Amino acid sequence: MKKYLIAGLLVWLPLAVTIWVLHAVLGLLDGLFAWLLSASQAVLPEGAHAPLELLKQIPGLGVIVMVAGLLLTGVFATNIVGQWWLSQGSRLLNRIPIVKSIYSSVKQVSDTLFSSSGNAFREAVLVQYPRQGAWTIAFVTGKPGGEAGQHLSGDYLSLYVPTTPNPTSGFFLMVPRTDVIELKMSVDEALKYIISMGVVAPPLPLTLAAEPARNPAG
Repeated sequence: MKKYLIAGLLVWLPLAVTIWVLHAVLGLLDGLFAWLLSASQAVLPEGAHAPLELLKQIPGLGVIVMVAGLLLTGVFATNIVGQWWLSQGSRLLNRIPIVKSIYSSVKQVSDTLFSSSGNAFREAVLVQYPRQGAWTIAFVTGKPGGEAGQHLSGDYLSLYVPTTPNPTSGFFLMVPRTDVIELKMSVDEALKYIISMGVVAPPLPLTLAAEPARNPAG
């Protein structure tokens, strides 16, 4: 009976977790859409309140609206007129105290992470952390810059070491390139390895399968 229970669990657990995550994301988007509709009721005449209430009752409409909004924003941002307006809005936000600190920081991080020409989170490596002899997987986010980079002589890398099973929190390290080992696995495979706490190991590349195993410290 134990064998059959475990087999049934292995079938239903991934499906249940997937449904739960999708349900949470859909609920978040629907909630945001409902909040936008509620905020718009404050500026629209009372005759428009009833149709807005009906829109709130349609499940999944928030996801469709948000995706459509992102697509339209992307089309607007990729033409000359849209880029000019966005630059003017960005310049205005960068003049507002407190707001400019938050906006500029988030914009720099998002531009770095999602830029097709950037190198952030494009490579997984092995690094010794939190002590010598203990190895973990990290992601290359670039090279140290600014004042910190001036104090580091030699070839250094900026690394993000995620925690497990929640990779959204972690640690930022600046280490010499010679102290890390480049991995052939993709970022997606490395994330699966981290989230599963080492249970789901990525397949060994064909180029490495024939090579004998070596000690990372060597």
